[in-house]
Amino acid sequence: MDIFEKLQILADSAKYDASCSSSGSNRKNTKTGIGNGHVSGICHSWGADGRCISLLKILLSNACIYDCKYCINRCTNSVHRATFTPREIADLTIHFYQRNYIEGLFLSSAVVKSPDYTMELLIQTISILRNEYEFNGYIHCKTIPGCSKELIDKLGNLVDRLSINIELPSSDSLKLLAPQKKKSGILEPMTYVSRHIKENKLEKSTKKPFFVPAGQTTQLIIGATPESDLKVLKLSESLYQKLSLKRVYYSAYISVNQDKNLPTLDKPPLLRENRLYQADWLLRFYGFKADELLDDSHPNFHSVLDPKCDWAIRHIDKFPIEINTADYFTLLKIPGIGIISAKKIIRARRAFLLDFDALKKLGVVLKRASYFITCKGKYYYPISSFRPNFIETNLIYQERVTFPKSSFEQLSLFSSFSKPDEKLPVFQSLQPTKEDKIKCLTGNL
Repeated sequence: MDIFEKLQILADSAKYDASCSSSGSNRKNTKTGIGNGHVSGICHSWGADGRCISLLKILLSNACIYDCKYCINRCTNSVHRATFTPREIADLTIHFYQRNYIEGLFLSSAVVKSPDYTMELLIQTISILRNEYEFNGYIHCKTIPGCSKELIDKLGNLVDRLSINIELPSSDSLKLLAPQKKKSGILEPMTYVSRHIKENKLEKSTKKPFFVPAGQTTQLIIGATPESDLKVLKLSESLYQKLSLKRVYYSAYISVNQDKNLPTLDKPPLLRENRLYQADWLLRFYGFKADELLDDSHPNFHSVLDPKCDWAIRHIDKFPIEINTADYFTLLKIPGIGIISAKKIIRARRAFLLDFDALKKLGVVLKRASYFITCKGKYYYPISSFRPNFIETNLIYQERVTFPKSSFEQLSLFSSFSKPDEKLPVFQSLQPTKEDKIKCLTGNL
């Protein structure tokens, strides 16, 4: 099998690994080296400076010894198998970089022979790039669960970012769908990497190489098992708090195998994936807690409204909020006001009292915010009802229908929502809108 056939097989096998975010690395080039790790660089995603950066995203091998029921590369599947040599991957990366196709490498692998054997191949590959070719570009590598700590140390000193994928949100799900993997075999190396990163930062003054300067991430598969959004979000919150993870990625389950323990889905749950990404921004930057956004009586996110709108409607007693007096963290709780617009509000109102026209100019999304705020003690609309059902109905139609401003109150009279107290239908078949996707990229909710 030639290298191009391997590339076709292993690049296709890598598409199920989520890896898109700004790199967070700032690895500098050397006098004799090539490339550098830009702080905003990543694989086909928007960086902090607006750039769209690409990585070579491949597997070292798809010849896996494990039989994870959700994975296309499980050992019992009849698929084309291929394995790169470390030299082949290093040469591909340099050739693609020199042709300006890529700016870095995202490298993962199935488990070949054993976790330690696979890790040694990954280390050999990146050692060739770093030491022989003196490649200083961004490299993101997946750690193999169950490998030794010595190998994690070697790999961590070579790459910018490490990932150890949890995949499934609970021990019961792992036993059901990935019986060869153990929760401890995943969490222990994650804890070790987290501790090592913190220790390395404390030793900055020494000449020791940086250990995983861009931090570590993980991935959760959404929809393969029955865990609620609340359980998934609480797991993410715990990982951020205890292990200081850079990102948790959510990957909608794609049905690629037939198994009695797997759900039968016509389409991947992309909308649910979007909602979790939106909630993830709220956890990391907006001061929300998982138990605030969801609870046992409301364990899953709304199918039409984003998590912040959904939370605001269920906590209507906290509103309305006066724009001209609310502090920064209170402003962040208002739907339609993101981090950037909240900072602009704080700065602008030092000079004058804000009205609704001023909020528009500052980037506030009034079609959502107007139901939850006052300016100078006045509402945007002459709202005749401050009931949650009334606001929810109007917000849903604003998300799905373009309509003239003057008719907004009449929307609640349409047949599907004719009764103000009627429970709203669940739109399970909806796909994420363009606005949903923008929210996930920018974090402005």
